[in-house]
Amino acid sequence: MAKNNSGNGRSTFSVIGSDIVITGDIAASADLHIDGKVEGDIACSSLVQGETSVIHGNVKADRARLSGTVNGSIAAKELVVLQTARITGDVQYDALTIEQGAQVEGRFAPKMDKPAAKQAQQVGANDEPKLAVAR
Repeated sequence: MAKNNSGNGRSTFSVIGSDIVITGDIAASADLHIDGKVEGDIACSSLVQGETSVIHGNVKADRARLSGTVNGSIAAKELVVLQTARITGDVQYDALTIEQGAQVEGRFAPKMDKPAAKQAQQVGANDEPKLAVAR
């Protein structure tokens, strides 16, 4: 199901309903809302996952709002993990919000652009890590 909010024929988002099971990878140029089950990787601009949704695969999106189950790695520029989310896999992000009650089993790492990654490799072994605590 796709909703069209403009007169140019392009859909603004696609919905995978709770009664749908997809086996295979999904690549969407539109925003995606998933309430069903996906057995495969997902790549899209924006992903909204419903509470009853299950994804067995990797997720790559500019923006992701997760509230169901994900078994796989996640890479998103803006990631929101809601309290009902259950994630098993590594998470890469630029901006991250996690609600109290969400469960994540995996490693968190900020995504690094190429200049920052190169700079991180140049840091010497004798450099002390720095920690700042905000009050």
